[in-house]
This record gives sequence, structure tokens and C-alpha cells, in this order.
Amino acid sequence: MVVDEPATEVHLAKVLDRTAREVGDALRQLADEYTVQGRGFELRRVAGGWRFYTRAAYASAVEAFVLDGQQARLTQAALETLAVVAYRQPVSRSRVSAVRGVNCDGVMRTLLQRGLVEEAGAEPETGAILYRTTNYFLERMGLRGLDELPELAPFLPEAEAVEPDSLEGVPSFDPDAREPDADENE
Repeated sequence: MVVDEPATEVHLAKVLDRTAREVGDALRQLADEYTVQGRGFELRRVAGGWRFYTRAAYASAVEAFVLDGQQARLTQAALETLAVVAYRQPVSRSRVSAVRGVNCDGVMRTLLQRGLVEEAGAEPETGAILYRTTNYFLERMGLRGLDELPELAPFLPEAEAVEPDSLEGVPSFDPDAREPDADENE
């Protein structure tokens, strides 16, 4: 309850002078007990560690108490930008802007300030700064890892039938890709 980020089994094992397996088993047992007992909180495994959360049934009461009407929600632009980073990471601002079709510099600054994305090095070819999501992002989304992000396919528009190995008819969002000349199409 006093840590800023989820506590890992390895760290807890070190502090408690136990094996990580013993700690992991105990945490799973506690999580199950809290669920069976219907406690107002639950112990969840997220972002590579364990953390206490308010049980969903009581979330609105806790939100009302803690936030007292002051919620800082992300804008649609911020959510779209965050989604691009989450699914294409590590990714540069220019690539995010190309996917969204608008400049995302201001939105990226907001996501950085809120701790949802972070710098992840530089692109070797261009030197552009690359971005990725943070453990805080995973925690806020209630995910254990990026592999738990939902598949995108059900949310994409259905494309016209094309040959399986062909990219014909599939739009490119690569800002470095050049448009073919008219002469090349003939």
C-alpha cells in the first residue's frame, strides 16, 4: 500500500527473506481469499508486480471521495496517440503523426508529463527520439504486459479482397515511403 509502483515477487521475497515462489504463492492465495470474502479491495498482478486496487463494485464511491469531481481525462487525441504508441512501440513522433494524420507534438508532451509514455532511445537511421509506454500505463490499463492489449483486427475496417501476399489496396502510413510517380503506374 505504500509503494509507487507494483511490487514484484522478487523484491518482496528479498525483503521478507523468502523465495520468490513462496511469495508468489502467498500473493495468489491472498488475492483469492480477498475475492471469496468480498473485501472492498483486491490484490491484482499488474505491470510485472502486485498492487492493491479498489474492487470494481466500490470504485464509484472511492472515486467520489478521492476525486471529489476533479477528474483529468485524456482527450480523444491523447487516447489515439497513446494507442499508436502502445501498438507500434518503440515509435517516433513523426511516425505517430503519420498514422494519425496530424501533428502530435503537444499530445506527446502531455502523455510524457502524465507518465504514460517515456523515451526509449533514438532511431539509428534518423536520430529521432523513440517512445514507448510505461509501467504506469500498464497499471492504469490494468494490464500485466503489452501482450494483453486487445487485437486490433476486429476494430479495423474490412479491406477489399486482395491477394494474400499483395499489399495492393493497403494504405501506407510510413512517412518515409514515397508516392509512386505516375509513369511508374503505367
